[in-house]
Amino acid sequence: MANSASARKRVRQAVKNRQLNMSMRSKARTSMKKVISAIENGDKKAAQELFKQMVPVVDGVARKGLYHKNKIARHKSRLNAKIKAMS
Repeated sequence: MANSASARKRVRQAVKNRQLNMSMRSKARTSMKKVISAIENGDKKAAQELFKQMVPVVDGVARKGLYHKNKIARHKSRLNAKIKAMS
């Protein structure tokens, strides 16, 4: 149990930051899943639009360090390649 005032404050901050991080991580995962779903359904136009919406979300998550920047770059690259490969 936190005994000092500063330790109690850090506990409060940790709880708040954890909630923010979980929400941002979830938002990034959801946006990627939407693009994947559009690709699987064969809807190129929707996939392109969802990809454009996904990029700033996942870049923000990478900037904050919730996911490694190379992991996000890899996902963006692979999804973009799949979209371009669609007929």
